[in-house]
Order: sequence, then structure tokens, then C-alpha cells
Amino acid sequence: MELLESVSESSNQIESTQLPLLYGLPDDLAIFCLSRVPRKYHPRLKCVSKRWRELVCSEEWQYYRRKNNLDETWIYALCRDKFEQICCYVLDPSSPSRCWKLIQGLPPRSSKRKGMAFEVLGKKVYLLGGCGWSEDATDEVYCYDASVNTWSEAAPLSTARCYFACEVLDEKIYAIGGLGSESSDPHSWDTYDPRENSWRSHLDPNIVPEIEDSIVMDGKIYIRCGTSAVSSHVYAVVYEPSSGTWQHADADMVSGWQGPAVVVDGTLYVLNQSSGTRLMMWQKETREWVAVGKAVIASYETTLSGLLR
Repeated sequence: MELLESVSESSNQIESTQLPLLYGLPDDLAIFCLSRVPRKYHPRLKCVSKRWRELVCSEEWQYYRRKNNLDETWIYALCRDKFEQICCYVLDPSSPSRCWKLIQGLPPRSSKRKGMAFEVLGKKVYLLGGCGWSEDATDEVYCYDASVNTWSEAAPLSTARCYFACEVLDEKIYAIGGLGSESSDPHSWDTYDPRENSWRSHLDPNIVPEIEDSIVMDGKIYIRCGTSAVSSHVYAVVYEPSSGTWQHADADMVSGWQGPAVVVDGTLYVLNQSSGTRLMMWQKETREWVAVGKAVIASYETTLSGLLR
């Protein structure tokens, strides 16, 4: 009798795993239909059944939506509230209300750290490093998976860092320079491969710890290290993926990089605050900086991470 009940339970489990995603349709057509459901409804899809939940959280689902241009860009922001606590928000630009939503579950140990990096890779947000008044630089890395709405620990940095540059290039995260522990080499940089969940450490004498800004442009990482103490020239280096080395950046381009920078559709914009506030654009063809127009900037402590699809 116990043997028959065991066989019956096994049969039910096999049948349940073979149930179609949508009755009457093969799974490839079901995915074709379900993948067109807007991202804001994905939490509801995961409540329908175990198979639907596994599908929405799978790499197959993400790949299919990206391949067919169905992925949707949401904006994530890392902020510090009036109590000096770190908090993370998300915004759906297509939402009529345009309201930022608080992401729950941020790791408590990182709540009051400063000098952290905040980066997006694929469907995940990474919170890296940082330090505090009574805490040295840390190598801790936390990962937020948007598909399951949870935070978890990722592989730690090879080098403890705070106030460092962090960028994504060729599906890898680069953690560059910054301040670290006494045993850390200030001329180092780390690369993270999400497929292996591991970091590799590198050294280059052109990297300095005092980093002020960073961008990715034309498949390269640019680091602005500030103004030389000897001259008024801005010191910047560029990472060449072909050789895996850092070199001095183009002097003409760097000369106008005197404020926060962002690259939009391959064009570099800089908020120049050296004399007033002007939005400047780097024109590659003529190799010159041109003014875009006046800008009024509100003062607040917010770091926009970029885009998460």
C-alpha cells in the first residue's frame, strides 16, 4: 500500500512538471505571448503557478525579451535620506504616475556607508565596497535581482575599496582605484565576471587612488583623476580593452571634462562648473567642446545608476 502511494505521488509530480504554460498551446508559443506582458505585471505572473514563476525568473525569459526588443528600461537610484541612511528607489518611466518606489531589503550593514559604488549589469543591481567613520574600506558586494526582488551577497571584491570608479564594459564590472585598506595597492583594479561570480585583480601604474569621475565611451573606460597640482590641466586615463592597459586620455577631450559627465547615445556631455554652470558637449568630428545651453541644477545627494533592463 505504501509503495502504491509513493508511485502515485511520483506520477503526480512528473505530470505537474509537464503541464503546459498555457493550455492548448506549445510552450514556444506560450512564451511568445507571455513575454509581451509589460514588466510591471511580472510579479502577478509569478503568482499564477510554479512554472510561470520559474519562467519569469529564468535567463531564458530575459534572453527572449532582449532578443525580441521587449525589454523595458527602468531607472534605479541610490540615495541618502535625512537620517544619513542609504536607500534604493526604482522608477518605471512608462508609468503615468512617474512615482519612485522604495526597494525593500537593502543589507543593513551597508546602510550608513559612504564611498560605495552602484552599478547595473543585466537584470541585477550591484552595491559595492564603501567605508564609514569607524569602518575601514570593505570588499563586500551585494546584488539585487530584479526578477525575484531580493538582495543577496555576491563574490567580494579582490581589493577592499571606497570612493572608487565603477563601470560596466563587455558584460563585466570594473572596480578601479579609490581608497582601500593599508594592505591594498592604490594602483589596482578588479574585474567581475557574473557568469563565474568571481573577481580578478590587476595592477597598472597609470591608475591613481584619487578618482573624481568615470564614463564609458566608444567601448573604452575613461577615468578623470582631477587637476594636476603643477598645472591646471585635468589628468585622465583611458582603458584599452585590446591591450588590457591604461593610457593617458586624449588631451583635447579631457580639457573640457571639468564637471560631472554622462554619455548619451555615444555623445559625451559635461556639466562644466568652472565658471558658472554650463552644459558642454564634446564633438568628435571637430574635436572641440561646444555649449549646449544653460542649466539650472538643484543640489541634492543622489546617485543615478543608469539603466536596468
